[in-house]
Amino acid sequence: MAQITAADVNKLRKMTGAGMMDCKKALQEADGDFETAIDVLRKKGQKVAAKRADREASEGVVLAGVSADAGRGSVVSVNCETDFVAKNESFIELTRKVLEVAISEGPADKAALMECAFDGSMSIGEKLTEQTGVIGEKIEIGSFEHLEAEHVDFYIHAGNKLATLVGLNKDGGEAGRNVAMQAAAMNPVALNKSEVPQDVIDRELEVGKDLARQEGKPEEMLDKIAQGRLGKFFKENTLEQQQYIRDSKLSVEGYLKGVDKELKLTGYRRVGLGV
Repeated sequence: MAQITAADVNKLRKMTGAGMMDCKKALQEADGDFETAIDVLRKKGQKVAAKRADREASEGVVLAGVSADAGRGSVVSVNCETDFVAKNESFIELTRKVLEVAISEGPADKAALMECAFDGSMSIGEKLTEQTGVIGEKIEIGSFEHLEAEHVDFYIHAGNKLATLVGLNKDGGEAGRNVAMQAAAMNPVALNKSEVPQDVIDRELEVGKDLARQEGKPEEMLDKIAQGRLGKFFKENTLEQQQYIRDSKLSVEGYLKGVDKELKLTGYRRVGLGV
């Protein structure tokens, strides 16, 4: 039996984030071999994950960031079961590292993100399984969004429960972050009216006609009234047409033109926990 020193235990703890006693037991089981000890910790995580599979991971951390050239950005939520875990600095750091991989690798979707290498020794999926064993809660990627543009800005709301990305056709200075804050606060359904899904439009038209009918409006006027209400819906729920939160006299599109007449939004992403 190999002698397990405090230095060995500390080294494994730094490699995995597991607790001191878990690391000591894993090294003892692995007879001092670090790679085997890591596998022991992973297997423990898999067992815990299987037991927690039916639990709801509705808490967590949402972070966003952009590449060094600001040409692409990612927003990711790593979910857990309790707010206590979500507020732990080590859990926030785990989410931050997952975000860094997402920005660097630009995976196509959440499944691809899970396959990305975390630190060279395991994938993100394996790391989350390992941390499930360490923390004792279900841990998973809740949401992942990626955005590419000539210039991407981001905003993380206080508390790490909500984050956004916005894409612009050029660098607009503080304007990008301001619009990212707008997307966080006002939760638009689409970038502009041309990107609102047809089923949403159809539903709004039906609601508009029903309301007008209940108000006693003539049947021949219902379509026109519904179209008018649809226009109001676009103004309230599409990012470009929404009133700018810092100046209600302007739309977001108008605000950007005031900064630079050529400045335009090209996309946005929004991820939140229960918001």
